[in-house]
Amino acid sequence: MNKLVMNFLVTEGYVEAAEKFQMESGTEPDIDLATITDRMAVKKAVQSGNVEDAIEKVNDLNPEILDTNPQLFFHLQQQRLIELIRNGKIEEALEFAQEELAPRGEENQSFLEELERTVSLLAFEDVSNCPVGELLDISQRLKTASEVNAAILTSQSHEKGLSVVT
Repeated sequence: MNKLVMNFLVTEGYVEAAEKFQMESGTEPDIDLATITDRMAVKKAVQSGNVEDAIEKVNDLNPEILDTNPQLFFHLQQQRLIELIRNGKIEEALEFAQEELAPRGEENQSFLEELERTVSLLAFEDVSNCPVGELLDISQRLKTASEVNAAILTSQSHEKGLSVVT
């Protein structure tokens, strides 16, 4: 039960609570508690729509995360496209989609389908009537942030596991 509580505190980013719980229960977390703050900064950047900053922070933490997870990288780039559309930067959005996302769509059919859904936002002046308008909802940011958070946690768990074995 203690392990479950610790896992929740770590996953959700409650550093102080995790530290106190560790002292009181003697339960060791699966990752270094010092890394929680960095992970939460990435999550917050995605949730606030600052995807470029989030990508930079992920690469600072561990560049292999995005290199080894093309789906995560695509979803971050897709979120970046959504933010450009949300901010009315249509020409920049089209250029970004063409240069950064279209080549990935050629490599992967599901990426192409997601890209087509996202670009279809541009066809509607009033996105409230758009069949894919949910992409502009905050829930889309939260979904992407959750995916990034999980990837960072997985990476940190593996790093800790490797350092214990060595």
